[in-house]
Amino acid sequence: MSYLDNIRTFVRVYELGSMSAAGRDLRVSPAVTSSRISQLEEHLGVRLFQRTTRSLTPTEQGQSFYRGATEILEAVENAEAQIVNITENPRGSLYVAAPLGVGRRLIAPQVPAFLKAYPEVSVRLRLTDRTVDLTTEGLDLAFFLGQPEDSNLRIRKIADVTRILCAAPGYVAARGMPAHGDDLIAQGHECLSLRFPGATEFQWRLITPEGPRRFRVSGRYESDDGDVLTDWALDGQGVVMKPVFEVIDHLTSGALVPVAVATPPEPIQMACLFTHRRRQDPKTRLFMEFMVDRIGATIRDTDLPG
Repeated sequence: MSYLDNIRTFVRVYELGSMSAAGRDLRVSPAVTSSRISQLEEHLGVRLFQRTTRSLTPTEQGQSFYRGATEILEAVENAEAQIVNITENPRGSLYVAAPLGVGRRLIAPQVPAFLKAYPEVSVRLRLTDRTVDLTTEGLDLAFFLGQPEDSNLRIRKIADVTRILCAAPGYVAARGMPAHGDDLIAQGHECLSLRFPGATEFQWRLITPEGPRRFRVSGRYESDDGDVLTDWALDGQGVVMKPVFEVIDHLTSGALVPVAVATPPEPIQMACLFTHRRRQDPKTRLFMEFMVDRIGATIRDTDLPG
């Protein structure tokens, strides 16, 4: 067992707070994870974690070693990156996260072309509309819509995404056509909400003649899956706010129609998020640049039907 493997294991146990979670992340058994930590502790002559049946807490020595260990791993990754850049042969696994709509419509279709160009790289794509944590989930980069909560991460902006309020023609025929945001509330429209556990009061930020304004919309339909909201809208259950690229085919076919057009939603930023350390990894950088070029072009080419 290499000393470097033991250090990598220690770092993941420290960051994830669990032997089993670190083992899953590194794809080794809990026994192997525990053995690596024990070997490292024996080599250093100190306890790195206080263990009980219910918790795992870094010792003071463990906290100190973590700071040095991350610097060691970063130096190794930078050295490997320089060699890989020289050989122009990136390799290894990339762990990527993206929202469901972005991942299914923009990221996933481009992955085969990237893997064909770089045959020694593999991509592990995780799709979820919830907020992800790059560090604790072992991700190399994450695509997202909106503004990130963690200011310590690096951001590469891709494009400003146009959004639209839309509903099925049958819903509009039954409930009336809302002309603007105030109608959504005054007329009691069903607003389909993308929400997660612990989400606060739901609001849509729309552009009015007086400037951007928040509208406290409501409805009986909520989901943490954006595609479920689209399906409900197509079924005539309510009004949905979506990026245009996600519903352009439905708008073109007439299955969905724009509503409240006098107060459209504010555009939302699409970007990718990564840590300072991951930026040095050539496969991460190549994947990011590859996707930024293609996603940006797709979004810019997407427009509302005339």
